[in-house]
Amino acid sequence: MKFLLALVFTLTLFIQQHAEARQVRVLSERVEFNGKVNTTQRKSLILQNESEELSVYYLRYLRGNIGSSQNIQVCLGDNCYDPRKDLSQIKLTLKPGEIYTDLYIEFELGIIPTKGTFDLHFFNSATTRDSFIIESVYSVSGENPLEEVSHKDVDMGSIYPNPSVRSAQLDYKIKNPAANVRVVINSFIGNPIYDFSLDPVQETLVIPVTDLNPGTYFYTLIVDNKNIVTKKLYVKR
Repeated sequence: MKFLLALVFTLTLFIQQHAEARQVRVLSERVEFNGKVNTTQRKSLILQNESEELSVYYLRYLRGNIGSSQNIQVCLGDNCYDPRKDLSQIKLTLKPGEIYTDLYIEFELGIIPTKGTFDLHFFNSATTRDSFIIESVYSVSGENPLEEVSHKDVDMGSIYPNPSVRSAQLDYKIKNPAANVRVVINSFIGNPIYDFSLDPVQETLVIPVTDLNPGTYFYTLIVDNKNIVTKKLYVKR
């Protein structure tokens, strides 16, 4: 009985401490970047210091997928910094009860149609128990009509994310269920690796890539044994 009481007391104390530790609330919804390749978007965020104390927060780290052709900046007012290089300069000073509206994320969507996520993790300079996370998601579409393939029997997009680490996805819509629609994955030198028959009932093909070596591969859309289009798939670790 004493053990149970001690356990309940400990859990209650932990919950209270956790609630007290978090002093900042992110009032903005999850940040979403949706656009075409070779474009840049800027999103604003709103934070509120719910404590009665002056609070200082530093960006501790950036976690997620940022492509080699993409670029990200965290802006505090008119001053912008690269969170991959300038962590120590990204500092927020929030007055008691302040609603902060001068925080922005500027994101260059890059040159490759893809999808991904990234998070910004901020920590209080006085205690690491006080932290908050800004979640972001992006979806980049191609400006070139060839990125989206439209055939009389099937519509197919491009593989994403590209490059892929664990698995890749390919969206499609079969317009003629009687057609034999396949996607074949080949190595850079043309050796077949996967041969997928697309299910007319489904609209997304999941392709595992964990067993593939890093490098460049090709995927080909085949309808009734005729090659329609071939594109590149990049695998990295």
